[in-house]
Amino acid sequence: MRNVLAICKRELLSFFVSPVAYFVICGFVLLGGYFFFNLLGTFNLLLARYSQMPFKGPLGQLNLNQFVIEGLFHTLLVILVFLIPLLTMRIVAEERHRGTFELLVTSPLTVFEIVLGKFLGVGTVVLIMLVGILFFPLMLWLYGSPGPEMLPVFSGFLGLLLCSLGFASIGMAVSSFTENQIVAGVSSMVVLLLLYVIHAPAESLGGVGGDVLTYLSPVMQVRDMFRGVITLKALIYFFSLIFLGLFLSQRALDAYRWR
Repeated sequence: MRNVLAICKRELLSFFVSPVAYFVICGFVLLGGYFFFNLLGTFNLLLARYSQMPFKGPLGQLNLNQFVIEGLFHTLLVILVFLIPLLTMRIVAEERHRGTFELLVTSPLTVFEIVLGKFLGVGTVVLIMLVGILFFPLMLWLYGSPGPEMLPVFSGFLGLLLCSLGFASIGMAVSSFTENQIVAGVSSMVVLLLLYVIHAPAESLGGVGGDVLTYLSPVMQVRDMFRGVITLKALIYFFSLIFLGLFLSQRALDAYRWR
């Protein structure tokens, strides 16, 4: 475990020595703040309009958690599809390009320790990003009247974190197969975007194929968590996605090590 933590510390230092982590974190928080206040402003405008109507049927269906919090989390999920590859594209590809990866594999470290340490490093950066976003719902809970229900906020945060870690593991796996950071970044975006929209043809396909595509979609798995429901099926899915990314990274680096 000491070796894993040493690799994790090394990755964190490399992230925060370069401006990439600062740009990604600040950009994510700024985008999150923009969409949060935009959704909140639209919600307040709709409330003001519906309150002036004699027929207030839709008003009972207008919920702060569903409109603002859930809408924010779904928007952030789309943003993460494009931002996480910026963090993972260099995590292995840069070391292979510079030749420093050979120093790692010749050291008394296993490939699994290297992969796990690097994943913990990028996972820590992702956690910092998401904690910055959590400030907005908490501010609404402290100063809103009435504020949002906090259970969907925390379950949605957990879903967003698990989904982000799954994206990071897939991005790291893609980075393990190439020495070019640009190729790694673009390829990761394509893979994550395909994973994001994989459920789109499920309804028209129907049957077993439609059920499989629905299950493979992170959007469909995280949807209930955004609404305050944590299911075992979603947890198994995200942990399996993380394991798949780590396994592919290890296999790719094992093959590179024995060339």
